[in-house]
Amino acid sequence: MNTLRKFFGHFHTVTRHRHIVIKNCARAGLLWQGLKHDLSKYSPTEFIPGVKYYTGDRSPNEGERRDLGYSKAWIHHKGRNRHHFEYWQDISTQTHKYEYMPMPYRYVAEMFCDRVAASKIYRGKEYVDSDPLNYFVGRHAKSIMNPKTAEELEELLRMLAEKGEKHTFKYLKQEIKRRKKNER
Repeated sequence: MNTLRKFFGHFHTVTRHRHIVIKNCARAGLLWQGLKHDLSKYSPTEFIPGVKYYTGDRSPNEGERRDLGYSKAWIHHKGRNRHHFEYWQDISTQTHKYEYMPMPYRYVAEMFCDRVAASKIYRGKEYVDSDPLNYFVGRHAKSIMNPKTAEELEELLRMLAEKGEKHTFKYLKQEIKRRKKNER
């Protein structure tokens, strides 16, 4: 695939993904958060490797990781986007070791919206509502996430798989409002 095709392919994939996340976040009552979602992917640090390693069927970070042993783009991305559980790593005051902290619920909600959108992009017409849950269960992330964050995300993914989008986004919007009210 030539560079021009990779450029437009990557741009189209990132933009389509963002648009689905924006729609999902709006359904959850987080429109502003959705509008800001993944803007760092357009920065040179993330976009250039995205073009170089673009395949159209998986994250370009995998290719960069294969070549370098790590992904500069991913390190940049997770450090700027609070909807990634990896953003929430800090030194525990109890253990004095790096640990994942519980994520604020609105970022768990955005992570859910992001995972649904990614599944829709990569699965295309084959997408079903159980895909984001299957991806989550099939990866090791749950074992390293903060337990509360993992539990909240899995609850939403299971609800999606069992009850569908309409029910899950209605619940999510109500839960965000309820938690916001309790924060005051």
